[in-house]
Amino acid sequence: MTRGNQRDLARAKNQKKQQEVARKKGANDKDSNKGMTLEQRKQRDADLMREKQQKAAAEKGASGS
Repeated sequence: MTRGNQRDLARAKNQKKQQEVARKKGANDKDSNKGMTLEQRKQRDADLMREKQQKAAAEKGASGS
């Protein structure tokens, strides 16, 4: 049983390696950005932020009354 922890050590090493690969992945390679240009991603993000701000303003107005 001297080699019992090698499997665990290899799993931990591989998991760390996979996290590094995912972290270094560019914005174009991520699943949510497949096939989108930079301008399209910016527009999508801006639309989402506008919706979020409108929702927050509506909740603030409703709770203030």
